[in-house]
Amino acid sequence: MELTSKQRAQLRGLANGIDTIVHIGKDGISGNLVKQADDALEARELIKGRVLENNIEYDARLAAEELAKATRSEVVQVIGTKFVLYRESHSKPRDKRIQLVKAAKKRPQ
Repeated sequence: MELTSKQRAQLRGLANGIDTIVHIGKDGISGNLVKQADDALEARELIKGRVLENNIEYDARLAAEELAKATRSEVVQVIGTKFVLYRESHSKPRDKRIQLVKAAKKRPQ
């Protein structure tokens, strides 16, 4: 699922108030880190991560894209060393999930 710019803007606003819970350190993106991020995405849908300074292998963009691919999520934004990922939860009831704005339908001309 590809996010629209309005949906990204909505998720960026929601991400302002959350804490960073995924830290990519000198070990890089390991199976353990992918499992932690996957579990957090299922529980929260929106997570914030950070690439620590002791990691010379990844910059934030590369780390976010690789982690998004491994967890089947979408990169919402990357700023400096921080990034935000989103994936709709399937275990939460529909009314408890993040309700994204609908994509506008194009009018016929």
